[in-house]
Amino acid sequence: MRAKSLIAALSLCGLVAACGDTTGERLIYGAGAGAAGSALLNGNLVTGAAVGAAANLIYCQENPRRC
Repeated sequence: MRAKSLIAALSLCGLVAACGDTTGERLIYGAGAGAAGSALLNGNLVTGAAVGAAANLIYCQENPRRC
């Protein structure tokens, strides 16, 4: 059950995260999306924010033309 929740949260983060133009914006947008996903899944908000921020930052660094 925990793995399903984590997968759902990561998927939600990927769907709702906006990239942002600067590193700060990318961190804030990702953290917001991660926290929102965690809130919807009754998870840890801090963990969700950290995962969302990292995921958005890494995604935008790996795919700069899509951000």
